[in-house]
Amino acid sequence: MATAQMFFTIFFVVMLQAQGQLTPDFYDAVCPQALPTIRTVVEAAVALQPRLGASLVRMHFHDCFVNGCDGSVLLDDSATFVGEKTAAPNNNSLRGFEVIDGIKAVVNVACFGNVVSCADILAVAARDSIVALGGGSYEIRENCRVANA
Repeated sequence: MATAQMFFTIFFVVMLQAQGQLTPDFYDAVCPQALPTIRTVVEAAVALQPRLGASLVRMHFHDCFVNGCDGSVLLDDSATFVGEKTAAPNNNSLRGFEVIDGIKAVVNVACFGNVVSCADILAVAARDSIVALGGGSYEIRENCRVANA
């Protein structure tokens, strides 16, 4: 367990350090309720189904794997675009999309609008899942602005 936790911590630190403009306290001013709201929803989801914690971490890992941590793993297919959800490594493999959708809906209410990116929700939900399952916390530098699709 310690080895897996260390891997994810190193992975997130390396991925996030490449984004110099990001800041760990971005949402403190923009929406102080954002991070506590994400944590509350994640804790409730993991309490109901502990396996979701690992699923949310895995989803974040898959999101970061292609072109960085941008939330693109959440994009659905359209008439002109094949989303990452249905890409071979993800199709019928990733789970927890309904949790992320629920978090996004609750955070949008708590923040009085769409101010928290899906990429940031994925990153924070993965971290909060690790904590909910008994692992250690780590700093996240929020403020992703685009999804690269």
